[in-house]
Amino acid sequence: MLRASRFPLLRRRGSVLLIVLVTLVFATSALLLFIEKAGTDLLVDIREADAARLRMEAYSALETTLAVLEDFRVVGDGLHGPAEGWGDPLGFAGYTPAEGRTVEVSLEDESAKLPLPSVKAEMLIALFKSWQVPQIDAERLTDSLLGWIQKDHTASAIGAPTLQDYENTALPFAPPGRSLRSFTELAAIEGVRQVFFDEATGLPTALYQRFTDTFSLYDFDSPNLNGNRLEPLLAQETIDAQQQQRVSEFLSGAGLYQSQGPGFFKSGRSVAAVAGGQLEKLGYGYKVNALRITVTVRQGLSSFRLMAVVSPEGGAKVVPASSSSSASTAASPAAASAKKTPQKADSKGATTADKTSGQPTDLKYPFTFLEIRENDSAVPPPAVTAEPTA
Repeated sequence: MLRASRFPLLRRRGSVLLIVLVTLVFATSALLLFIEKAGTDLLVDIREADAARLRMEAYSALETTLAVLEDFRVVGDGLHGPAEGWGDPLGFAGYTPAEGRTVEVSLEDESAKLPLPSVKAEMLIALFKSWQVPQIDAERLTDSLLGWIQKDHTASAIGAPTLQDYENTALPFAPPGRSLRSFTELAAIEGVRQVFFDEATGLPTALYQRFTDTFSLYDFDSPNLNGNRLEPLLAQETIDAQQQQRVSEFLSGAGLYQSQGPGFFKSGRSVAAVAGGQLEKLGYGYKVNALRITVTVRQGLSSFRLMAVVSPEGGAKVVPASSSSSASTAASPAAASAKKTPQKADSKGATTADKTSGQPTDLKYPFTFLEIRENDSAVPPPAVTAEPTA
């Protein structure tokens, strides 16, 4: 009798243990999920904190780089090429990053490319033909591109897109009549999209890559010959292959010029002395109009990448928001009123308008920032307001 009465008690104890075990399993699972999520959130916070610390280092290195470039620009009457000595600006300045960090700076002459906003049809056709595009297709491709970036362009090639072709699409639109602000616009241009992008995958073709490597989206007077991008000259038969080789060897310090190291040109006469022939009129310049600076800061597993395109005084410019000259030169109401109001400067040089209207002072900065990207994300320009805010 006593033994039989124990079974209900044992069953009740077993049920309690089972409930406790199930509860522990659920609690453990919830705790593990919480730890995983908290770890991910903490990792994001840590990376953001690391990026904030490395960001300051990156901008310090950028300012040091610009200071070195300005010194060379003033002394050399402009920047011509890295052979002048500014290829390693941080080493020249003796820049030392914070302990545990490494800083790398790379420079690319953006103005060595052809300025797309002012490209001529003859240049485009010659380049496309040198890239093994048939004559008829090269002319059609040129008309398609110029019809997008120029309002007054008249197509002559058979099959070139017209305004009706854009209006008859599923989402009608019209060509903007200004140069590209991004190479992604090429995917919207009829006659260009079919050549620069694969129809099956939508991925860029080899021709797209060559085009983006050859042209710059910024506008400047003439490309810099010292950037050693001579393919357009070969395409137009302005120079031959032997002349191109001699110029490239001189600029890179190879071949016959290996003993003297990299060089740079300052005039067409110096180019003719190296390449031979009559090369006074190349359509090229000899100064940097736009420079792409990439700063990479690393500390342990964390890194921060800063990319900026800068232009010296009188150098490259961005494509205006509107092709209308009035739109690009219009001033804000606050700026207009500041021009009409007499301004008096105090002992520190600040004007009355600087103090009352909130207008920024002119720092006489030697470079113009055409583009800034942080970790490959574009940094938007500061908002311009008509009236000062409190």
